[in-house]
Amino acid sequence: MLTGKQKRHLRAQAHHLSPIFQVGKTGVNDNMITQIAEALEKRELIKVSILQNCMEDKDEVAEQLVNGVNGELVQVIGNIIVLYKESKENKQIQLP
Repeated sequence: MLTGKQKRHLRAQAHHLSPIFQVGKTGVNDNMITQIAEALEKRELIKVSILQNCMEDKDEVAEQLVNGVNGELVQVIGNIIVLYKESKENKQIQLP
């Protein structure tokens, strides 16, 4: 689990990122989870946007993604979810 200080650090780093995935009306599926897991391995920190036509609650979507990729939820702000997972091969982010 991330501490408050670590989450603050990651939020600051995520501020300038743009979302690279979108969750639409079909919700979260296995293919999306696989792609997000691969992106997290490369980048460690990503944003996912939830489109207005998504039928599921944003907190449920965040929980599904976190459980699916086995990562950490940094924050849900508006319709944007910020996810973090420490990379095995290319570690770039140093947590405080």
